[in-house]
Amino acid sequence: MIIDGKALSETIQEELRIQVEALTQKGKRAPHLAAILIGENPASAAYVRNKIRACEKVGFKSTLVQRPANISEGELLAMIADMNNDNLLDGYIVQLPLPEHFSEEKVTLAIDPRKDVDGFHPYNVGLMTIGKAQYLPATPFGILMMLERYGIETAGKHCVVVGRSNIVGTPMSILMSRNSKVGNCTVTMVHSRTKDLKAETLRADILIVAIGKANFVTADMVKDGTVVIDVGINSVPDSTTKSGQRLVGDVDFLAVAPKCSFITPVPGGVGPMTVSGLMMNTLKAYELYS
Repeated sequence: MIIDGKALSETIQEELRIQVEALTQKGKRAPHLAAILIGENPASAAYVRNKIRACEKVGFKSTLVQRPANISEGELLAMIADMNNDNLLDGYIVQLPLPEHFSEEKVTLAIDPRKDVDGFHPYNVGLMTIGKAQYLPATPFGILMMLERYGIETAGKHCVVVGRSNIVGTPMSILMSRNSKVGNCTVTMVHSRTKDLKAETLRADILIVAIGKANFVTADMVKDGTVVIDVGINSVPDSTTKSGQRLVGDVDFLAVAPKCSFITPVPGGVGPMTVSGLMMNTLKAYELYS
């Protein structure tokens, strides 16, 4: 079965819209999410547009702050300080990646953890590791919602996570092992230094792939009945399209899908759910601190 992240995201956003409408009907302000976009990275600009559109759908106030790539790190940190001190702003994101002259670590540390709706600040990561998360990183949060809403059993399953990034792989491995409704897996994390990666992926009941390599996981790496969550978004040449390119995941979808009990497509799988995870975190920030 294909997990339709786009349709599920629309359902969740409609649920959020109803909640926000109830708040505003009581005379309360709407939740407010801001985004800082530095430079002109086309993929980053597209991601931010999707987030702004989602805010419009659910009834959030949204603010987009765009600056050229050549601003200084000090200017960006001053913008962050202003957002930290804005009592009418519930949460904000600094869209990554940043131009090379910025320290992403320094920028992340400057964000007020109470407004860190991306869930990247070490304070929020620490809370997640002990099962007391304020905000989960948006993509792992979206994946958890997918598994729950589709009724996919995780307890006692072997989950293999391909990739160890701080944004997806590492938090996903923690979340799938925790004692919770979606969790209780035995988790293996594999990466570029894993000696026999294929042997590990063949053990997976649930395979979560976030390695950033187009069509990396092939049919011979997946056993029958596996649940496959493809987090990758890669652009590959395609002369049949207007742009000359098309998006594919980290999984060879056409070859792998027939072997799966569930699989996410690219596009239309994890991506829309990441946006819903961000919206959910923003509402939680509003409820906790407004």
